[in-house]
Amino acid sequence: MQEIQNGTIHIPPPVSKDRVICEFPKFYTPEACLQLKHDWNIETHAACKDRATRHQPWDRMKMSKVVIVGDLNVGKTCLINRFCKDVFDRDYKATIGVDFEIERFEIKGMPFSLQIWDTAGQEKFKCIASAYYRGAQMIITVFDMADIKSLEHTRQWLEDAMKDNEPGSCLIFLVGTKSDLLAPEEQHRTEKDAIQMAMEMQAEFWAVSAKSGENVQEFFFRVAALAFEDATLKDLDRGITQTSIGRGGNIRSDRVNLEEVMSKDVKRNCC
Repeated sequence: MQEIQNGTIHIPPPVSKDRVICEFPKFYTPEACLQLKHDWNIETHAACKDRATRHQPWDRMKMSKVVIVGDLNVGKTCLINRFCKDVFDRDYKATIGVDFEIERFEIKGMPFSLQIWDTAGQEKFKCIASAYYRGAQMIITVFDMADIKSLEHTRQWLEDAMKDNEPGSCLIFLVGTKSDLLAPEEQHRTEKDAIQMAMEMQAEFWAVSAKSGENVQEFFFRVAALAFEDATLKDLDRGITQTSIGRGGNIRSDRVNLEEVMSKDVKRNCC
């Protein structure tokens, strides 16, 4: 695919083969999932098929904003780094304020991206991080499966994240990290408590390990697929034609804009 910019033909880099999603990703457990189904929505399938047959250029890729919140040291950054960079660093430095990664996908033949915001878990950075909750399509609340108190804290993290978003506007996930540290019996007990919490939050629960990589790609594929389908259906509801799906709706993502927005929002939100 190619597009013309200022008279110059621009060919965007291809999406990595391990970022191609064709089949609808499976949930982790049926006891706590957002959508108990095994295939794409009929409208989504039709919209993607129509776009593909018309060979529309991959310009202005559709992007959804994902915000990840949780206590300090629960493994938010490690989770992101395992998926985005396929690395695990036990001795990482705590996130200061916010950081983000952008992951590009090809979903049912269409371009799609996730802008993944990694927020600090330290109390002193909360006012900075909260400035970036606004406009989230997906909220991921993370806890340490070896620290049950961090599970209890996810209620407050979700409440804080939703203050800047309309009720019902976000898909919510509850993710337990460090599953590799638990014996099978202990993991089963912790998952039972987490599933109960997920039901209260109306969230989808996943247990993952950034160290081993277990369930990490499966989880983010599930996030990307649900975000893509949600964005597609909302576009159709707004009357956007099928051939326009995937255009526009970009989120500013460069470091310059990050610093610019941070300076404005921190002054406005911090006491």
